[in-house]
Amino acid sequence: MRKIVMAVVVLTLSGCVTMTGPTPQTNLPTAAPPLVTQNRAARNFLAMVQRMEPIAEHECRSRTRAINCDFKIVVDDRSGQPSNAYQTLDKNGRPVIAFTSALIAEARNQDELAFILGHEAAHHIRGHIPKTQQSALAGAVVGGLLAAVLGAGDAGIQQAQRMGGAVGARSYSKEFELEADELGTIITARSGYNPVRGAVFFTRIPDPGDRFLGSHPPNAQRIETVRRTMANM
Repeated sequence: MRKIVMAVVVLTLSGCVTMTGPTPQTNLPTAAPPLVTQNRAARNFLAMVQRMEPIAEHECRSRTRAINCDFKIVVDDRSGQPSNAYQTLDKNGRPVIAFTSALIAEARNQDELAFILGHEAAHHIRGHIPKTQQSALAGAVVGGLLAAVLGAGDAGIQQAQRMGGAVGARSYSKEFELEADELGTIITARSGYNPVRGAVFFTRIPDPGDRFLGSHPPNAQRIETVRRTMANM
């Protein structure tokens, strides 16, 4: 079988924020929190990681079996990287959660940073990377087989594999994002942060709407997921 090359789909987020203690509110602020200094943003990030990491690892161990729950939280300081956070695995299978410098610099408070970290940890706990890879592989195989049946040559089959893999990878991406928002809300709240306040960053990023094969659900749906999860807690 021809080798199928797949790229891991990572989550792109923007926005981040000063912890004032958890509150039971479920309404979003009417105005965006002000930007903070670079020094404050860095301190917010370090404080948030120290507080969130053990809770995320505890949730991982209590909800899974036989997976690595030793999160490695890093700063992606490569030049020119946009505001972004993503979860991946290193060569040894250790889960890595990366925040770009741009995202940390834009942080508004610890609640937003905590929610983002909780969301990314939830991707690993729910097994979204291997599930996405499996869906991409299945899509690529189906695409290649269909192209072969229709008489396509090698180039056509390879193109069909790439297209099928892309469609397969996105088949459950919106569902995965909402699952990560739900579990991320729980992890954030159990760490003493306010996930509803953290979800404010959704109001500052472009709304993906509800596009066919889009990778992310509408922002309003994600905010509602956070609110509903908090209400159920």
